[in-house]
Amino acid sequence: MTPPTTVATAHSATGRRLLNKVPEVTLWFWIIKILCTTVGESFADYVNTTLGFGLTNTMLLFTAVFAVVLTVQFRTERYSPFPYWLTVVVVSVAGTLYTDMLTDQLHVPLWLSSTVFSALLALVFGIWWLRERTLSIHSITTFPREAFYWLTVLVTFALGTATGDWTLELTNWTPAQSVFLPLGLIASITVLWRFGANPVLSFWLAYILTRPLGANIGDWLASPKTATSPGEPVGLGLGTFATSLIFLSAILATVVYLSISRRDVAEIQQPSRQRTDEPSVATGTRREHVALGAFGVVAAATVTLLVWAHHQPHVTCDPTGRSETLPACQKAALTSTQTAAAVAKYEALTRTAIAQDRAGTAAASHATVQRMRDDWDADATSLQAVDHTTWTLLDDQMDAVLETYAIDHGSVQPAPAARQEQQLTVLLHDFESRHF
Repeated sequence: MTPPTTVATAHSATGRRLLNKVPEVTLWFWIIKILCTTVGESFADYVNTTLGFGLTNTMLLFTAVFAVVLTVQFRTERYSPFPYWLTVVVVSVAGTLYTDMLTDQLHVPLWLSSTVFSALLALVFGIWWLRERTLSIHSITTFPREAFYWLTVLVTFALGTATGDWTLELTNWTPAQSVFLPLGLIASITVLWRFGANPVLSFWLAYILTRPLGANIGDWLASPKTATSPGEPVGLGLGTFATSLIFLSAILATVVYLSISRRDVAEIQQPSRQRTDEPSVATGTRREHVALGAFGVVAAATVTLLVWAHHQPHVTCDPTGRSETLPACQKAALTSTQTAAAVAKYEALTRTAIAQDRAGTAAASHATVQRMRDDWDADATSLQAVDHTTWTLLDDQMDAVLETYAIDHGSVQPAPAARQEQQLTVLLHDFESRHF
C-alpha cells in the first residue's frame, strides 16, 4: 500500500533539506520488509542460542552494530538500498532482542511489554506529528524526520515481537497456524486502504503486523519437526542458521535487483518522472471515517478470536520443567519422606560426578551433571513449595556447577576437572547442611 505524499504545512527548519531517505512503498517494499522480519527472529536465535553468545551479549552486540549502520544511513543524502535495508535488518534483530530481554531476563509479562511499547509508539507518533505535522514516510527529508522515522521503526519491531509472542502465549498455536492471523489482518488493512482508509494509518498498521508475520514464518521454518518438550514449537526443521542464510540471501538478491532497476526510488528523487501528489486510491473524509469504523470492527473481531482461542483446551505448562517457552507446571509440595529421597538422589549424583572427575572420565561426569540438571528442573516447583529460600540457595550453586560444565552457558568453555570438582563439592556440602 502506498500512502500519498503529504507535504507539511509548517515544516520545521531544523536540519538541512535532503532528498527523501526512504524507498517508494511498492510490492517490493513489503516483500523485503517481511524477509527482514524473518531474519530478525531466526538470526537473533542463531547468535543467541546456537553460537552461545547469550541473550545479553547478543543484545549488546546488535545495539552496537545498529548504532554503526544507523550512523552510515544518516550520512547518506538520499535513499540508497544497501545502507537502508541493512539498517532495517539490524533494527529487526535489535528490536526482537529488546523484547526478549524484557521477557526472558527481566521476566516482564508479555501483556505488559505490549502495553508499554504501544504507549511508547503513540508517544513517538504524537511528538512527531506535533513537530512536523506529518507522519508520511514520503516526507523523510530532514534529519529530525529521519530520526523520528527510525525510532518509530525500532519501536514497531519491539511491539510486533511482544504482541506476536503474547498471541502465541494466549493461543498455543503452532508457528504455521500463527501465520494466518497477521496475514489476514494485513489483507483486511489492504482492502480498507483500497476502499479509502487513511493511507498513513494503513501503512503503519501493516508495518507493525509484518513483524509477527515474519517471525512466525521464521519459527515455522526453523523449528524442529517434533517437539523436544511440551509446548515447544514444531515446523519444517531447517534450523535457525539455514533459515537465516536463506532469507539473508533473498534480501541480498532483492537489494541488488532494486539497486540496478531503481524500482523503489521515490518519485521526488527521479526528476525525469512526472510528479503527482494525487492518491493512488479514491479517498475522502467520509470514506476515511467508514474505514476507521471498519478498523474498529476488525480489532474487535481479532480480540474475540484470541479470547476464544485462549479458552480452548491446550497445554499451558510443562510437567517436565524443561520447556523454554512454557512455565513449569505447579506441583504439590513433597512430603518429608519424598523430600529426603530427592535430596539423597542429588547427593548421590553429585558424589558420582566427583568420582568421575577424579577418574578423568569427563564425558561420564558431564552426562551425570546433565541428568542432575534435568531432574532438578523437573522437581523445581515441588521443592520450591517445600522451602523456596533453601531451593533458591541450592539452585544458585547448581547453576555454578552447570557453568563449569558449560551446560546452559553456551558462551563459556567447560572448566578444568579440578574446578568442576570444587563446585560439585560445594554443592554436596550445601545439600548435606541445608535442609528443606
